[in-house]
Amino acid sequence: MTIPELSDGADVRSAVADAGLLEDGIRSAGLKVTAPRLAVLRALSDRPHATADALFGAVRADLPGTSLQAVYGVLSSFTTAGIVRKIEPAGSPALFERRVGDNHHHIVCTRCGVVHDVDCAVGHSPCLTPVDALGFDVRAAEVIYWGLCAQCQSETALP
Repeated sequence: MTIPELSDGADVRSAVADAGLLEDGIRSAGLKVTAPRLAVLRALSDRPHATADALFGAVRADLPGTSLQAVYGVLSSFTTAGIVRKIEPAGSPALFERRVGDNHHHIVCTRCGVVHDVDCAVGHSPCLTPVDALGFDVRAAEVIYWGLCAQCQSETALP
């Protein structure tokens, strides 16, 4: 892994600090720090709500010898360790994000597929309480709102 060429010393120090934070996040999850894991985490930092294929493209630019299967393996271990969240909107491939642990929700454009985070709908986690939990101890709720984003609304309004 190399640090990209940057314009001045402050940028280099910032890149090194960011890499250190990524490494610390991987280690704190009990995982070994590897170049593919760092590359996937870096790609996810730049591309929230990315598919495995999109992440593979980004990682491969940084680490040309990385396989799609390796990216899937990293995403699986990160999801299991709780440092990455996998969301699966209906009719869409799985998406991955680094924002974890706050039980936020998502809003998806039904035309272009853009996805954004939506903070918890009401109160504290799990945000929504079922009328009858059927004996479950509910810990989280997952909500996906569907609609047209502002850009798609403006494009469909044009004659």
